Amino acid sequence: MKKTGREVLTGSALAALAALQPLNSQTPDKPNIIIIYADDLGYGDVSCYGSSTIKTPNIDRLAARGLRFTNAHCTSATSTPSRYSLLTGEYAWRRPGTGILPGDASAIILPGRHTMPSVLKSAGYTTAIVGKWHLGLGPQGGPDWNGTITSGPADIGFDYSFFIPATGDRVPCVFIENRHVVGLDPADPIRVDYNNKTGDWPTGRENPELLKMHPSHGHDMTIVNGISRIGYMTGGKSALWTDEDIADVITGKAVSFIENNKDHPFFLYFATHDIHVPRVPHPRFAGKSGMGPRGDAILEFDWSVGEIVKTVERLNLNDNTLIIVTSDNGPVVDDGYRDQAVELLGSHKPAGPLRGGKYSAFDGGTRVVFIANWNGKIKKGVSDALFSQIDLMASFCRLAGADLPKGSAPDSRNNLNVLLGESSAGRDWVVEHSANGRLSIIKGDWKYIEPGPGVKVMANTNTETGNDPLPQLYNLRTDIGEKNNVASENQPVVKELTDLLNKLKK
Repeated sequence: MKKTGREVLTGSALAALAALQPLNSQTPDKPNIIIIYADDLGYGDVSCYGSSTIKTPNIDRLAARGLRFTNAHCTSATSTPSRYSLLTGEYAWRRPGTGILPGDASAIILPGRHTMPSVLKSAGYTTAIVGKWHLGLGPQGGPDWNGTITSGPADIGFDYSFFIPATGDRVPCVFIENRHVVGLDPADPIRVDYNNKTGDWPTGRENPELLKMHPSHGHDMTIVNGISRIGYMTGGKSALWTDEDIADVITGKAVSFIENNKDHPFFLYFATHDIHVPRVPHPRFAGKSGMGPRGDAILEFDWSVGEIVKTVERLNLNDNTLIIVTSDNGPVVDDGYRDQAVELLGSHKPAGPLRGGKYSAFDGGTRVVFIANWNGKIKKGVSDALFSQIDLMASFCRLAGADLPKGSAPDSRNNLNVLLGESSAGRDWVVEHSANGRLSIIKGDWKYIEPGPGVKVMANTNTETGNDPLPQLYNLRTDIGEKNNVASENQPVVKELTDLLNKLKK
């Protein structure tokens, strides 16, 4: 493992954090808030949601002591837009340029924007992002990898950040701490290009004999750690991550942040890389699931959850800490690498009873694992309330006693009573967004998917997209798998939901 592994914050980093700490101490009216945000985790990928093939004891334990939601949704079936909506309280489909970003994209949440961390910071919280970012960095034209990185987490309310710029399958394959690439040798500058090959580093397309994991589609550009990626890079050898260590590195940083801020209210956004491709879990998890690297990565994610929970308990913070475990979107099996995820799937159903998955307009893309735990404060049980991640920003503001600035978080609504299990009313409606921009809306038992062109099954991932030239209407109470389109016999419902969706678009 590299030096950046599980070392605690020391020296200047600790001093910087200490200087940023609010003066007020831990109080019951300002609970700590931790979001554990998985990547590509499916509704059926954890045992407390019905999986009999994968065992996730740490997640299950958290759910047994808290509230497990069965009808909670992210805002989009893909990564970048879900994360944008989570942190801004605004649907990403309202903003052009918030689709899946390349690794060298400029920032899409601009400095000065009111965000979840900035409003919590204004209420006296110390804030951190640890893990995956994927929201762009730098001004127009992208970041300066070899200098000070601006227009990043520090500019939208995060006091501390340790993150990977985009995804594990995109270059550059480096960690960033606050505003600088970790471990970078100035004599070996990083160059990144997503259009043309830069430098002489081997690629998966030209040098497949150098690969320890081969792509199934795409992902055949620069090779780092025996795995070819999306995009070209050269330089920065001393800063390159080792995929097998990513979970250990970021989990260690998250634990250190909690330890260093145990005496003051804090907000931690812990966005894991698991279970996104390339799935290269640590050797202690490899081969343990019997389902190949994808299953092993789920076990690794469960371990990360356990480490966070153990830290909270060890520091006697569990009575004053709200922990949420959820995912940015639904599952995908083959997402670009030949890792035997398809061959070893067996009877496991990553989306559980849902149809579709990542990228899809069906609920498998956006109905997600969502567990809320706060010892003694959240009523234990299962909630079928309609809930959306878009509401976390306004709900956290109410929880922390923060003022939501006028004009900010336009789509976020305070649903704290639902989050705490004090109400089962839930949202009146939820809007969902698929990879190709198709919108759908859920209201009561009904789900409507707007019509439009496009393929019905993605050739590479074998995901049902939900695309159809005709309107689709499903009764989720009797047909959670969205198998029977009943639009033709329920035209008044179709019109009602079409009109509501069009109103919300405007």
